Amino acid sequence: MGLITAGVTAGDDVLVPTLNFAGCVNPIIYQGANPVFIDSESDTWNMNPILTREVILSKIAEGKKPKALLAVHLFGVPCKIQELLQIAKEFDIPLIEDSADAIGTTVNGQHVGTFGQSGVLSFNGNKIITTSGGGIFMCQNPDDLASAKHLSNQARSLKPFYQFDSVGYNYMMSNVLAGIGVGQMQVLEQRLEKRKYIFDYYNNELSSYSNLQFVDDLVGNQSNRWLTTLRINSIGSHSGNEIRNSIYNNLADQNIEARMVWKPMHLQPAFSKYSYFGNQNVAESIFDNGICLPSGSSLTNKDLDRIVLCIKDCLNKLR
Repeated sequence: MGLITAGVTAGDDVLVPTLNFAGCVNPIIYQGANPVFIDSESDTWNMNPILTREVILSKIAEGKKPKALLAVHLFGVPCKIQELLQIAKEFDIPLIEDSADAIGTTVNGQHVGTFGQSGVLSFNGNKIITTSGGGIFMCQNPDDLASAKHLSNQARSLKPFYQFDSVGYNYMMSNVLAGIGVGQMQVLEQRLEKRKYIFDYYNNELSSYSNLQFVDDLVGNQSNRWLTTLRINSIGSHSGNEIRNSIYNNLADQNIEARMVWKPMHLQPAFSKYSYFGNQNVAESIFDNGICLPSGSSLTNKDLDRIVLCIKDCLNKLR
């Protein structure tokens, strides 16, 4: 809906971060448009604004100005949205925010997903609050909102019979799921506090290991800490990738689920034919060395102690 209301059609270019989930890229291709993958920057793991501006200038010089910029707040950590928004305004390019991971995340007190022309939140079953599926589409322009509502309900016209004025989609949430969502909203603040507590717990317990690099909030930012992620640097002759794999396997042996960081989209077989811009390959490095730790709101201190002990045992053996 965001791409459609931004006017994205077949053959258009849409800038999108490569360190990402396929659900953000697929809709670009549904429109017949081309994703243009942008590398990350190190401090937030999100879309690099400097590189984004360079790519826009390069594309304009080629005579193909990008039709939209799709910014992502990865793992709930806000991207440099104000810088990206300034770039989008400079070149008159609509900015869409994928805030699927980031309900409750703010930048200078403003919720992410509300900066760009449009934004989305996810209520998938793995999110901080859930309706078991679906999400929210938000936008600034009332006409765009009306258009999105119309298209998301099969583009059915208000007639006493079934009439469809265009090809639509079945994106409406049922009343039952919407009711669950309203109930879940009542516990959002409590869930956010627990996720921040979990991040602080890991950070404090593992702060003595200099090769572990958590993603800290920049000034004015407040991540919802949907997932606690860290990047693992080398120790002596052991590479960050080797240590990450060792921690991952050690946790799995203890029946503790962790996850690798997203594999960059430009490395995915489904998207390998599309353009990628990145001269430092930050996203690839994060993929090689990054890990997502258990972060569910139901974790107890006993659970967290067990996870931390498992990580420490692994690191101590490699020192």
